[in-house]
Amino acid sequence: MPGGQVTNALTIDVEDYFQVSALAPYIARGEWDSRECRVEANVERILLMLDEKRIRATFFTLGWIAERYPALVRRLVDCGHEVASHGYGHQRANELSESDFLSDIVMAKKLLEDISGCEVRGYRAPSFSIGESNPWAFDCIERAGYRYSSSVYPIRHDHYGVPDAPRFAHQVRPGLLELPVSTARILERNWPASGGGYFRLLPYGVSRWLLRRVNELDGRPAIFYFHPWEIDDGQPRIGGITPRTRFRHYVNLRHTEAKLRRLLADFSWARVDEVFLGPTLRGAAVTA
Repeated sequence: MPGGQVTNALTIDVEDYFQVSALAPYIARGEWDSRECRVEANVERILLMLDEKRIRATFFTLGWIAERYPALVRRLVDCGHEVASHGYGHQRANELSESDFLSDIVMAKKLLEDISGCEVRGYRAPSFSIGESNPWAFDCIERAGYRYSSSVYPIRHDHYGVPDAPRFAHQVRPGLLELPVSTARILERNWPASGGGYFRLLPYGVSRWLLRRVNELDGRPAIFYFHPWEIDDGQPRIGGITPRTRFRHYVNLRHTEAKLRRLLADFSWARVDEVFLGPTLRGAAVTA
């Protein structure tokens, strides 16, 4: 039985294994089309898991993926899930100029809306790459017509994070909400409680305890995320990478699906727009 009365937001970042930021030094962007793409099969496995529990989620989808696999996007909509934007080409926001970032998120939004037939309200920056160095990114997100962003991780990390950022939903620009992924506050420090590599690394009981702290101690909905490649232990192994990168990317892939199934059963889940924007907005068509 789902714990408590709080409904959490379940999110999936739709990208493939060769598009991960940590592997960018080893896989040139020009090689992407020649790599074995496994995202369709992995998303289908996720959809079956969600359907078993009658859970709807938000899929932050790369424009690059949507352009090549439009049937995948339409399947998400047909299954009742929210399609949101992960940008076009998985370029970190803090590595783009303001004009290039705006172009990327505008293009991704239009592409996803054209394919899905639904308004795309949400955006998540690749690798949570909005922070103190690029606050202008929120101006771009608002100008592009998004209603919310989920692009800040309030932790300390070597690749991302703003440890002193607000932990919960807040308005960053008029009409634009920032929905940080979840952390638990313990010993005057924010601890990751929202998925990704930490979920694969930590025992499931620890992840469950952290999420329950957010729901019960803070009384707030959590935002959890994972990637389709994280349930795919059969993905090609990339050679020549550092031991640290190898560990981060491949740790416990074979156990992730079982852990996710426990997570889906132990908590109540819904789409981001239902949890934070209200259920009446679900599935609204794009207006002319």
